[in-house]
Amino acid sequence: GREDATGRGAYYCLKELERLEGWNPREIRVAIQGFGNAGQHLARLLHADGYRVVALSDSRGGAHGPEGIDIPAAIREKNRNRSLSGLYCDGSVSNGGCCCGEGIEKITNEELLTLDVDVLVPAALENQLTAANADAVRARYVLEVANGPTTPEADAILFRKGVRVVPDILANAGGVTVSYFEWVQNRSGFYWTEAEVHDRLRGVMTAAFHAIEERRRQHGCDMRTAAYVHALERLNAAVEAQGTYSYFKHA
Repeated sequence: GREDATGRGAYYCLKELERLEGWNPREIRVAIQGFGNAGQHLARLLHADGYRVVALSDSRGGAHGPEGIDIPAAIREKNRNRSLSGLYCDGSVSNGGCCCGEGIEKITNEELLTLDVDVLVPAALENQLTAANADAVRARYVLEVANGPTTPEADAILFRKGVRVVPDILANAGGVTVSYFEWVQNRSGFYWTEAEVHDRLRGVMTAAFHAIEERRRQHGCDMRTAAYVHALERLNAAVEAQGTYSYFKHA
């Protein structure tokens, strides 16, 4: 279960947002910047669940199809040619046509970030959403699958605009969580099925999401700040459990 763990963890976060907001997945448009391991698995899970993935990109550029992109075909194209160029019909494809249907146009990574979509998923590099482009973001939700894709300045702008950012510390934690599961299994010599790994991961991600959401509501802050509040509360509990005298006498 480790291969798709990062994308799957992000998917579980999005499913909790779906429950909170009462979404119909078929009405939700998603744009994913970055189509590596995490982005591919997230796109696959969303597509299978009925979400409309309307834009994808990699380091060479991206594709936008307002009616949705055939994700299994996109994954085959990316893994075969190490590019998404076969998704759009610009005459550059060697077989003379695109693989994912008509109406797919070529876009840049920068254009993808400001598309009129419901959910924006930066799953590539850090510092993609900045003070220079955050005000142009039209998505209502940002799901951070990359590490540090949003600068502090952009965070403040998005919060002011009412954009909900599910931070990387939560959204991409599926990978390290399943790595921890591997360690636990190796230490115990007792191994789980893939279905058990998925189920345990869902439990961890769901519990963390709702703990952070509760603190967000309590403090009226963004989810990133709420995640840090939750983390500090857990560290505080761990220190107190060991007794605080020896800890603080050296502080």
